[in-house]
Amino acid sequence: MSRLSGPALRLTVLVGESDTWHHRPLYSEIVHRARAAGLAGASVFRGIEGFGASSLVHTARLLSLSEDLPVAVVIVDREERVRGFLPQLEELVAEGLVLLDRCEVVRYAGRGTEPGAGPDAGSGESAE
Repeated sequence: MSRLSGPALRLTVLVGESDTWHHRPLYSEIVHRARAAGLAGASVFRGIEGFGASSLVHTARLLSLSEDLPVAVVIVDREERVRGFLPQLEELVAEGLVLLDRCEVVRYAGRGTEPGAGPDAGSGESAE
């Protein structure tokens, strides 16, 4: 895991849940390419309601259940690394929104990278 702290760039890609790239969910392709590019991390968030350039509202409400809910892929890393990844998004994202925001990384740590940071840390449960 690379060390990441201080000024960074947040890349947010907003697409539809049913968007695909070669029969694979588009959000999954973005995450796997980000990992292959060595970016610090990527997370996918599924929205419950939204609309985009088409102005068609997609919602998870029971009466109007949508199969194309909004999905946000969020990636944070140093600016040069994120900007280096943008050409791959040009290839992948035909419809959607791609945003860049300056941010500051306050903490970036994985499990087991620091004493007391294991999966049971802070849970009050014993590993016995």
